[in-house]
Amino acid sequence: MPEIVPITTTDALAALCGAAREGPYVTLDTEFLRERTYWSKLCLVQMALPGRDGPAALIDPLAEGLSLEPLYELFRHEATVKVFHAARQDLEIFWHEAQVFPRPLFDTQVAAMVCGFGEQAGYETLVKKIARASLDKTSRFTDWSHRPLSEAQLHYALADVTHLRTIYEHLAAELARTARHPWVEEELAVLTDPATYRVDPETAWERLRTRSGSARFLGALRELARFREEFAQARNIPRSRVLKDDALLELASTRPANHDELGRARLLLREARRGEIADGILAAIKRAAALPPEALPRPEAERDGAPVNGALADLLRVLLKAKAEEAGVAQKLIASAADLDAIAAGARDLPALRGWRGEVFGQDALRLCRGEIALSARGNAVRVVALPPRPAAAD
Repeated sequence: MPEIVPITTTDALAALCGAAREGPYVTLDTEFLRERTYWSKLCLVQMALPGRDGPAALIDPLAEGLSLEPLYELFRHEATVKVFHAARQDLEIFWHEAQVFPRPLFDTQVAAMVCGFGEQAGYETLVKKIARASLDKTSRFTDWSHRPLSEAQLHYALADVTHLRTIYEHLAAELARTARHPWVEEELAVLTDPATYRVDPETAWERLRTRSGSARFLGALRELARFREEFAQARNIPRSRVLKDDALLELASTRPANHDELGRARLLLREARRGEIADGILAAIKRAAALPPEALPRPEAERDGAPVNGALADLLRVLLKAKAEEAGVAQKLIASAADLDAIAAGARDLPALRGWRGEVFGQDALRLCRGEIALSARGNAVRVVALPPRPAAAD
């Protein structure tokens, strides 16, 4: 194997990015750490230019004095497509670091799901199916912040962008053949929306799973989750270092009023029983206790409106499976289980009912809800059957 020397100077990075701007596309990936921080720590950027033997390089963002501005200039250069696989975490890093998104963007995972490669269009799967190659994954779990990186780590990282060239060219051609590029663009618009990466402490509680419908419990849950999010963001530490989810749920239920009661919490970390975290917990519980009834969160069933029609939701699942197989598109790209429940409960302002999803699934989903179609099974196939109009009700 040839020796790989990562780029560690701004001038070398500028030269690489200058060459990349001359091409139609460039493939990119990142390696990062997030176990010890709230925000991901960027440790390595991989880049490959077009061609089977085109230049490929590793960029070391931890190198002293290296500025990533030439890379961000490439991101702003709209004549060159920036190709990633499963780009969401990569884009979150670049948005947090520099408030920049790569444009135009192409995500091979999204494209593969549109092109019939199934629900889990992983990079290794696409390398095998499209590039007809295999990956050495021995360096998958590694500390990318450690220097120097081994040759095995460097070769592992580079493989994440070299095979991506073949995958991109194949998927781009398939999208051109099927005229489905606009389908991918709808997904990429979400990935390049800053709101996608904005964590609002006010709504952090909604990600926690709980069966309690008590408004007072939910009020304490909301205030505790808000405190945890603000504390973790301000100090760039993981949420779990402040409060684990199970401890947060316990505190929302017991609602201790002082340090002695807080000290009896079973699931609380030792560090959270005193100091700033303990004070913040008690203050959050106190704020929740002072809320008037009308300011408390509502249980999920009340927030969502009408109850879910379980039988209709099941029929929508069957319809989605049939329509996804017919179109050769991953089901979860069209609609989630929560979307189907919402449609069955009467929701109509959903992406699953608009645009290309509406054409593939949404229009028939609404017809099914209105009783205008039925589903018929023959062998392994599910068919949509139009029903005769209902007779008008007698006066």
